[in-house]
Amino acid sequence: AFLGDITNAFRQNPNLTNLLLDPFFARAVQRCMPSFRRVVSQSVLLGVPVPALASALAFFDGYRSERVPANLLQAQRDYFGAHGYSLLAAPDQFTHTNWTGRGGRVAASTYNA
Repeated sequence: AFLGDITNAFRQNPNLTNLLLDPFFARAVQRCMPSFRRVVSQSVLLGVPVPALASALAFFDGYRSERVPANLLQAQRDYFGAHGYSLLAAPDQFTHTNWTGRGGRVAASTYNA
């Protein structure tokens, strides 16, 4: 039955890029989401490792969000490798911050953190 539902989703929309975008699967996921969140959160609170479930939940939350908080990751990449980052106000421009306030070079090897 489950494989038949997958087949039906792609028959109805051959250009479907993700099963989460199919109405049948979207309803099923939404219906189960409160329980899924409870299982993951209780597992974490009890110290039970559930890496696949926690990762799947994080993927789902990221997938359904227009913007995700990548600010910390971008800041870390800029600090350690001077990669630069883009601001929402100017997405085509890359900015670099001198995070330590010392030195003129932007290579990570010059920082004494």
